[in-house]
Amino acid sequence: MENNEPRKKKEIESLNIQVGGEHYKDCKIEPVEYIVANNIGFCEGNIIKYVTRHKEKNGLQDLLKARHYINILIELATAQQVDKIKYKDLPNN
Repeated sequence: MENNEPRKKKEIESLNIQVGGEHYKDCKIEPVEYIVANNIGFCEGNIIKYVTRHKEKNGLQDLLKARHYINILIELATAQQVDKIKYKDLPNN
């Protein structure tokens, strides 16, 4: 993730400072910028965050965290599919 170009100042001042490390310093766009700009949900945002930083910060632990959030999304999607099937089979539907 090496980027030799200097980072541009961001409109939101808080995004010009990284608290707790430098694992996003070489990213062209920080995960939080992408997540907010695209109105991405909590679980999806965490997946993006952990996958983006895993090589620079916590390696396998971050990938396992990302997988945990993927598993949550799978369980939620599965439950929604089951609910749709049950509702569809009710009388008058």
